[in-house]
Amino acid sequence: MGLEDVFKEAAERVKTAPSATNDDKLFLYGFFKQANVGDCNTSRPGGLFNPAEKAKWDSWDAKKGTSKDDAMKEYIKKVDEMCGTSFGSSI
Repeated sequence: MGLEDVFKEAAERVKTAPSATNDDKLFLYGFFKQANVGDCNTSRPGGLFNPAEKAKWDSWDAKKGTSKDDAMKEYIKKVDEMCGTSFGSSI
């Protein structure tokens, strides 16, 4: 099974994770976007009442320069940690 297939499986599995902190969600969001889109290509959201979108943007922007493969591997590693799975051993 290839890296992208394992990544997709991990992305599906994490949807049923028993519990995820906001930090976990932001970590996953940033690496998911980096793996699927690449470097952040949008402006940081503005507005006083938009802290969640700013946090998501910051998480993604912090991954700038990370390769697609490395982003997928970090995402898979975090899913394994959160869900007790072993997707990482498949790559």
